[in-house]
Amino acid sequence: MSIRELTSVRDFRLLVTGQALSWVGDAFHPIALSVAIVLAGGGAAELGVIAASAMGARLLCTLLGGVWADRLAPHRIMVVADLVRAASAAATAVAFLLGDPPLALLASLAAVTSGAGAFFFPAFVSLRPLVVAAERRQDANAAISFLQSAAQIAGPLLAGLVVAHAGSVAGFATNAATFVWSAVSVALVRARAGRRTERTSVRAEIVEGLAEIRRHDWLWTGLVSAGMFHVATGVLVVLVEVTAVRDLGGAKALGLVVAAQGVGGIVGGLLAMRLQPRRMLLWAFVALGLFPLFPLAFAWPGSLAGILVCGLVANAGLMFFAVGWDTALQDGVPHDRLARVASWDILISFSAIPLGNLLVGPISDRFPTGAVMAGVAVWMLVAGCWPVLVRGVRDFVRGGAAPSAAPAPGVGEAQSSAAIAAS
Repeated sequence: MSIRELTSVRDFRLLVTGQALSWVGDAFHPIALSVAIVLAGGGAAELGVIAASAMGARLLCTLLGGVWADRLAPHRIMVVADLVRAASAAATAVAFLLGDPPLALLASLAAVTSGAGAFFFPAFVSLRPLVVAAERRQDANAAISFLQSAAQIAGPLLAGLVVAHAGSVAGFATNAATFVWSAVSVALVRARAGRRTERTSVRAEIVEGLAEIRRHDWLWTGLVSAGMFHVATGVLVVLVEVTAVRDLGGAKALGLVVAAQGVGGIVGGLLAMRLQPRRMLLWAFVALGLFPLFPLAFAWPGSLAGILVCGLVANAGLMFFAVGWDTALQDGVPHDRLARVASWDILISFSAIPLGNLLVGPISDRFPTGAVMAGVAVWMLVAGCWPVLVRGVRDFVRGGAAPSAAPAPGVGEAQSSAAIAAS
């Protein structure tokens, strides 16, 4: 099913057009913030405090976001989260428009934005399988990944132009406007999930999500794999930035590396639409085995051209894996627990990356960059591919979802199919 055919489905079209513009807008905030802080006389220390505040809020709110996305209709959580983020971005624009805002204010606004995002994403994961028929989930996930990769290329380019010519305030205002656009688009989506009729405590519902993970060997091994993999990701992202700027040609080289990864994501999304093996989860983990080529390229051949090629291939494999994993979650996890499972997935990944960020300094002080990158490649290969040894991963087939417990009449897949028929 092509992207054009998917966009003929009203709910899917509304969801992805809202998110595509929002993903482009996401690039405006960090660029505008960096420029504004530096022009105000600040630097890495101030940006670090803001980044730490945002990460702390995301980690604190992620599991709560999963609980509430499963308790309430996910589109309502998304709309509220988007409006909160729009208000926060607009407040940041006003703060810089009026003068030099205090660091505490900027850190607080960053925490609000990131905390709202922690509520938004599990709800987004919960809404996605409802806007298309079950047999089109992989197509939809691939199309979303394709558009997200395209936005990651276009967003920084547009943000750089706008901030350079119109200033940081315009960048923050643009980001706020894209959040409003996303909220309106999501509000118009007709697909609905049923509310949970029985509620327990927040803690009990968080534990219930963890119990669902432990129930499936393919799921808990996948999350353990993600935690191991993302420790290395935290090391990799820092070394890529430092090495590209220091050894490969400066900011231009770094821009080319990021662009090559974005193109690879687009290729991976397109491949996931064309190649749909029955044992998709198994082949997703096999495709993840391509990603270590990217850090390995910094060790050998070490040239910018080789790194660009390997970065493209690596990210194609990573995106193919992401589509397979997302589809497996939608097929294999009851919908009334999907957001909580996704929130655990997010928490594990976001906790592992900062750990890698902390490790990169001591490791790079003791070993040369090439050796560290080779070690990262080996670690990623083992961490990313060991789940293929798990029986549940090898035996998982597409379309094998367990039905949601006690679905309300007219929701879930039945409602999704009705929405498709009406579009």
